[in-house]
Amino acid sequence: MELKNSTILITGGTSGMGLEFVKQLTEIGANVIVTGRKQHALDETKKQFPKVHTIKSDVSKPNDIKDLYNAVTKLFPDLNIIINNAGMMRLIDLQDQSLDLENINQEIATNLTGTIQLTHQFLPHLLNQKSAGIVNVTSGIAFMSYSPAPIYSATKAGLRAYTQALRLQLEDTNVKVFEMIPPGVKTNLQNDWIKQPNSAMMMSADKMVKIAIEGILKGKKELKPFPIRIIKLATRLMPNVLLNFGHKEFKAIKKLQKNK
Repeated sequence: MELKNSTILITGGTSGMGLEFVKQLTEIGANVIVTGRKQHALDETKKQFPKVHTIKSDVSKPNDIKDLYNAVTKLFPDLNIIINNAGMMRLIDLQDQSLDLENINQEIATNLTGTIQLTHQFLPHLLNQKSAGIVNVTSGIAFMSYSPAPIYSATKAGLRAYTQALRLQLEDTNVKVFEMIPPGVKTNLQNDWIKQPNSAMMMSADKMVKIAIEGILKGKKELKPFPIRIIKLATRLMPNVLLNFGHKEFKAIKKLQKNK
């Protein structure tokens, strides 16, 4: 589908892949609206990309989504693409009783519930556009649970299932549904991790976003680099190997935390 001259809303657009989407889409000639929870981050994004529009909003809060919808559809009636990029990934020990219910729910509210609610809120508007699209950012972890980040794993698997169902239900409409499936990507999601991932196994955000944009332009349903094909195949042929590989990371993290 066409991206030049499209009006595109990007959630979580102030850092990582979201900010890279801002950069590459503005270069193409799209009209970009950026949302995020932190005003100072939005201000920095605006300084870096003066042509973008910024609105403070938290996708984990239903009232924020409603306010965002009212503001965006009023100011930008030509909005035709949403990129659900906002996300949170935490290393969590499920035996840690210091995490209360609100805390344990943060990733679900941001990664899964927030995306579903925002999509539901904006869908009637998108259906009225001549050509529209929804891009949901999942993860290679959607194919295999990563025990150091159990809530994140659950949300991305759930979001993949939701995206597939959404695509089927909208197959006879003007709204195209894309799933962006990154492998490990170098972003600020891992900034506060006690054990940093192996950088040699991580893809750069600019490369991943470039692949995604090229896929959208070609109308591909799944926007994924070659490593994701390997992961998908490996989860069918040797699922326990991948699960155990990830769990070794969990054990290493617990050891570091114990010795801290």
